[in-house]
Amino acid sequence: CIKQVPDTEARIRLKEGVVDLTDVKMVASPFDEFAVEEAIRIKEKTKEGLITILCVGSDKAKEAVKWAFSVGADQGCLLKDQAFEGSDTLGIAKILAKAVEKGDYGLILCGKQAVDDDAAQVGQALAACLDLPHISAVHKLEISDDGTSATCHRDIEVGVEVIETSLPAVITAEKGLNEVRYASLKGIMAAKRKKLEELDAQALGLDPADVGLAGAKIVVKELNPPPVRPAGKIVPGDTPEEKVAHLVKMLHEEAKVI
Repeated sequence: CIKQVPDTEARIRLKEGVVDLTDVKMVASPFDEFAVEEAIRIKEKTKEGLITILCVGSDKAKEAVKWAFSVGADQGCLLKDQAFEGSDTLGIAKILAKAVEKGDYGLILCGKQAVDDDAAQVGQALAACLDLPHISAVHKLEISDDGTSATCHRDIEVGVEVIETSLPAVITAEKGLNEVRYASLKGIMAAKRKKLEELDAQALGLDPADVGLAGAKIVVKELNPPPVRPAGKIVPGDTPEEKVAHLVKMLHEEAKVI
């Protein structure tokens, strides 16, 4: 499961209390890239299975799915409907869950969080909707030879926690899980031939009242940029002693902290 987000190097602007995405480069969320890469590595190791990409979004989000195709994913589904606009994390999880239920699956991988809202909730909510076990923020994943269980490693305050779970399960990817590959020319060309299905609320069997703004439990009312920080000051002086003297004077007379 992936989400299209603004490029982390893009300059984000606000317009009338919302993010203005005009001319902003959009990409798959970096944590989702780790999830896609891990799926590809599992398939390469086991020599079996299909990798299906799920993405909730508009037509623009097709580019994120096509990126996943170019690095090795097999098929994808864009979950697109006007009724999905304004969905909170639970709404997105409900949409994804309906799409997952339409297929046969042994493992569901998501990014730990999307880098636009940083909510880190969709993976867990998806697991709850599907009544599956889940492990979040995994930086090492080992699948058993028979494919019925997985051992996951994740960092905690006092060290590394190792958890074993039965499969299928929902696992969210942390930075360090792998190193994401670049798309090859062959992969980019192959991506054009891969199937991208589109499903709306009716096709998924979703009541529009359960998703989008109509079903949202959390609504973003307004976004504001952080206050402008004052410019830094360079402490003058040719020697350390002179700099210290000037610094003390500035702290006393200007900052008034001593």
